[in-house]
Amino acid sequence: MNSRQRRGVILLLLSVLCALGAFAGVLSVIDDVNSKVGPEVTAYRVKDDIQPFTPLGAADFEKITMPERWLPGTAVTDLRRTEGKIAVTTLKAGSLLQSDMIVDRPALAPGQQEIAIMIDAETGVAGKITPGSTVNIYATFAGERGGTAAQSRLIVSRAKVLAVGKLTPIENRDDRAGRGPTEAVPITFALTAADTQRVTYAESFAEHVRLTLVAPGDGTAPDPRDRTYTLDKDK
Repeated sequence: MNSRQRRGVILLLLSVLCALGAFAGVLSVIDDVNSKVGPEVTAYRVKDDIQPFTPLGAADFEKITMPERWLPGTAVTDLRRTEGKIAVTTLKAGSLLQSDMIVDRPALAPGQQEIAIMIDAETGVAGKITPGSTVNIYATFAGERGGTAAQSRLIVSRAKVLAVGKLTPIENRDDRAGRGPTEAVPITFALTAADTQRVTYAESFAEHVRLTLVAPGDGTAPDPRDRTYTLDKDK
């Protein structure tokens, strides 16, 4: 082997060693990235803004993946955890769904029934009624010409609110008013069978159904004489 051939062999060996060194460097970088990022896991984020106290469903969220080491310990990775839950605060679109954003929906007590009715946004306690609130339910009935006077009645006292839905456009029931669609909120109550019948009757036949918010801790029962009001009582 002459000197030129020896130089060629040396250069070839050096090239092989450099290639092996570069390959080892690439593997080192990959290992470093993997150690920092780690495996990816499934999580969920909010599709659209969700108002407080809204019942949640799988359709409200979209599936995403992200590195496990970057996932908060409170992140929800199984949508079954949202069953029977409501939002605690406003959930913003794009937010990562976490367990501290949701709570259990209030449950029914023995002997209670669940009923939801639409409450006109103008005649409810706007923005102040939330799940767990206690309210009085009033209904106003029109009088009859030459007969019964118009009156307001306390239909149910101290009704427990289970859920408050989203503001929804509805058709005005009073065609004589000449107004277009109005807005109402579906509110779900936990009531006894008798109170459920009273509310159903009021929703069907009363001109308006109104709610009044009862102060927390107020255990005062209304006087039976004050359950019905007519204007002549103030004379």
